[in-house]
Amino acid sequence: MTDAILAFVTYLATAVALLLAFVLIYVWFTPYKEFELIAHDNNAVAITLAGAVLGFTFPLVSSIYYTQSLPEMALWASITCVVQLAVFLVLRRQAKRIEEGHISSAIMVATFSIAVGLLSAVSISH
Repeated sequence: MTDAILAFVTYLATAVALLLAFVLIYVWFTPYKEFELIAHDNNAVAITLAGAVLGFTFPLVSSIYYTQSLPEMALWASITCVVQLAVFLVLRRQAKRIEEGHISSAIMVATFSIAVGLLSAVSISH
């Protein structure tokens, strides 16, 4: 039982650290200040960030399930991070509208972030 608890704590702590690293990289990558805008009730920015977090987390969950080691999990997290940044880059023309609070643009970007994240997650299993 002790080995299982240690594995749980180790994987959970690593996954949370990787998620925090992703969030820091993502908010650095985008052209606006997410946390400042969210603090001022910009729902569009919150939706977009939530989509990116979910788009990153789904493959992270898959990597925990399918990989055999923490370094392999971290490698997949790095790949997933790059993929999520690419999704934003492809849809970057929506950034100004998101910053202005346009929900429709945020939903579109969040949807593609989640969709690509799900596709990435299932791709890890093969």
